[in-house]
Amino acid sequence: MKKIDIASYKIVPSIKLSDLKTSENLDSTDKELKKSLEKLRKDLGDFQNVLYAHGKYAVLICLQGMDTSGKDSLVREVFKDCNVRGVETYSFKVPTELELDHDYLWRHYIALPPKGKFGVFNRTHYENVLVTKVHPEYILNENIPNINSVADIDQDFWNKRYEQITNFEQHISDNGILVFKFFLNISKEEQRQRLLRRLRLQQKNWKFSPGDLKERTLWDDYQQCYEEAINNTSTSNAPWFVIPSDNKNASRLIVATILLESLKKYKDIKEPELDDKIKANIEIYKSQLEKEQ
Repeated sequence: MKKIDIASYKIVPSIKLSDLKTSENLDSTDKELKKSLEKLRKDLGDFQNVLYAHGKYAVLICLQGMDTSGKDSLVREVFKDCNVRGVETYSFKVPTELELDHDYLWRHYIALPPKGKFGVFNRTHYENVLVTKVHPEYILNENIPNINSVADIDQDFWNKRYEQITNFEQHISDNGILVFKFFLNISKEEQRQRLLRRLRLQQKNWKFSPGDLKERTLWDDYQQCYEEAINNTSTSNAPWFVIPSDNKNASRLIVATILLESLKKYKDIKEPELDDKIKANIEIYKSQLEKEQ
């Protein structure tokens, strides 16, 4: 199997999405990719247990991608061996009336993972510079001072949002949340095939919406918005990784590898030492319990 070079997927300093590949098989069969992922996800589960015991960090995994890019199945497969109580997943849809009564980052703040846990944002705070940039009329629902029409939403508005998002990620990073951002990069042809599969397989029909086809016509607009957002917000404390995702098995393995290898660099994350008194009396406690038989 081809060695996964984490640096090759990390965005520093900027990229053109059209120059990046969407397909990767790591010189392996699907069976080999799945087997490698089985071991990695067990190690991720073990790490999360230690993270919980340590109690000083949380991990935020942000997943973005075009429709059908494989976000849902990646969450299912990569975190399958984690303690079910150790992973919290949020999928951000159209803002509710309550959410629109607050600033656009509010609903993301309150969904952040507590210390000791993994949090997965399946679609993220970046929707506020992606969907809303392709459809700027959505911004008017936020009822922002001095924004009275689409004409008021200029490039300075978006630049300010990139800065606000970067500050948000810096703030949570400074307070112990380790941030990883993944863009699942698929080709337009692969999306077409996956949409067709949803229509051909009855058990997948529920996942299809005619709106998917409408958004597909805006493919180039979305690619441009993703490229701009990634280039403006990939930082040392909250880096973007662009993952070739036409092959789902390879995509999942690459994400799991990036997470595990990056997290293992935090040498201070380890199980806490037992209190000296407890440690000194372990044999006594064992004997006490054994005598109960």
